Amino acid sequence: MKHLLTKPSQWLVAACAVTALSVWSATRYTPLEASSHREAPLIADDPLADNTDVYAFKDPSDPERIVLIADYIPFQLPQGGPNYSTFGENIRYEIHIKNKTTNPTVDDITYRFTFTRTNEDPSTFFNIRLNKQNLKTTYVCEKSVGGGAFTTIVANGVVPAYNIGPRSITSGAGLAKASYTDYRQGTVTTAAGGAGEQVFCGSSDDPFYVDLGAIFDLAGLRANNGARDGLAKYNVHSIALSIPVSTLQATGQTAAAATSILDGNYVIGVWASASRPTMRTLSMSGGATTDNMAYTQVSRLGMPLMNEAIIPIGAKDAWNRAKPGAEADATDKYLSNPELALYMADNVPMNGAAPKPANQTYYGEAIPALRALRIQTKSLGSFDFRNGAAGLSGLTTAQRAGTVFEGAYGPYLLDNSAAKGGPRSVDIKPIFHTGVPNAIPYQLATGKNGNPLAAGKPFINNFLPVVGDMLRLNMAVPATPRTSPDFSNQGLLAAAVLGITDARYNGNTTIQNIPNMDGFPNGRRLEDEVVKIELQAVSGAVLAAIGLWYDDYTPGTTPSPATPQLKGVLNFTAGVEKNDTTFRTSFPYVQTPWQGTRIRR
Repeated sequence: MKHLLTKPSQWLVAACAVTALSVWSATRYTPLEASSHREAPLIADDPLADNTDVYAFKDPSDPERIVLIADYIPFQLPQGGPNYSTFGENIRYEIHIKNKTTNPTVDDITYRFTFTRTNEDPSTFFNIRLNKQNLKTTYVCEKSVGGGAFTTIVANGVVPAYNIGPRSITSGAGLAKASYTDYRQGTVTTAAGGAGEQVFCGSSDDPFYVDLGAIFDLAGLRANNGARDGLAKYNVHSIALSIPVSTLQATGQTAAAATSILDGNYVIGVWASASRPTMRTLSMSGGATTDNMAYTQVSRLGMPLMNEAIIPIGAKDAWNRAKPGAEADATDKYLSNPELALYMADNVPMNGAAPKPANQTYYGEAIPALRALRIQTKSLGSFDFRNGAAGLSGLTTAQRAGTVFEGAYGPYLLDNSAAKGGPRSVDIKPIFHTGVPNAIPYQLATGKNGNPLAAGKPFINNFLPVVGDMLRLNMAVPATPRTSPDFSNQGLLAAAVLGITDARYNGNTTIQNIPNMDGFPNGRRLEDEVVKIELQAVSGAVLAAIGLWYDDYTPGTTPSPATPQLKGVLNFTAGVEKNDTTFRTSFPYVQTPWQGTRIRR
């Protein structure tokens, strides 16, 4: 995973601009590019290549299809004319899929999109006039299987015009369309070549929601004091694919052929990227630019908030430059001791907490908004999961027997040396880097009878042991109907609560289709409240779900694991609970973009 320094970067002057040269060091990274919702230092210079979010979910309308969405170009003002945002011409936008463990650094399927812009009426400053459109954008979609040659599956896809306003879209002075929504839906196309992929490329409401202003002000969340969705009424550009399960499954099997809803042969890993030419030459007279054809990755994203809230600022640009499986060794350490956990623990032991590990400083006292999310320090009387603590690394050989910790991935998942001090290698690291197997101890506390290392009720299996950051999805898990009273944007945490507390599910240890098993981090639905889920996970909610309860539960004396601390974690709010608008009920599911003439801030 280390990269050797091979050649120093050079900046060219005059009419040349180098857009993606990088220097890699054997001890640290010094790259020149970055990406994703502005979470890395250099992405502000290149928003067209900024991959903001990735989604992967079972189509709620068709059990044999999977929807993949990659969003780009953040913080688009709907009224941001006269040159409205659109996909970049000299960028390769790609969606990558892994469905095999062989050749771990090679994509099993890649969809590549390249875009072309045309000005139909260069004589006007308007974007649309008299049925002509400037910055009119079309695309080519190519597909590669097993790292082979790319084949064109959409030769002339159309990106709908920006939703400027009614005169531009529906009047005779503009495009004279019946409605923007119908016009946009009409650009959905079916790919050639027999696989039957549906494809959409165009602007959408940004489906991500979070109180950005508060969370980046040292996690000062303001749940009861004017929380504001920092992405409300902004647009993004979406690349959306609806793909048959049989196209994505490693051996071409349908979802109906799965042996169970947790069949491990149906797990895929998904990530998206953007790449630019390594060199661009600008014309001194204002003419066309000239690019070389050597592309390098300048943006990538798999799991949400990975680079935003896990990777420290000094490594963010490097992380964007690498591919899954080629991350720096330190990335595992960031996951085993996530920085956010520092703000969920106190220096002074409270409520019977264990003394803090030597040479470790916490900041929980300074972040009162996260007080409800205190991490286990003496779970079941002995297990401390704060940064720098031992976690489960001290398990004996006898305790590891029959668990996934005695297998090939045991040392990776346990970080089984107390001196390493990587307590979250058992929960946060596998969620981001391998997926979670349907194996002991990763089963619900239901049926464990107080022993977290016993077999329990299965509720997840998205284990794809190709180490690296990807959004992992088990395609065999049925979609939870969005109209179901059990549907929750809390994803797998909601499924865990039902599996432990609901009489429909907690009376046995058999596999059942518990609502929201198809939610984050088993894939990611548009609705899923990933900020809250990840904060709860960092606070130890996943550990509690498998029976490593919070500190105020004492076996034999406390009546129920549903203690005040656990209830506080489950009732925690990050301030913004849902998107600022609805989602569509059919492909491409992302909502119609905000119209430029209707925005009030």
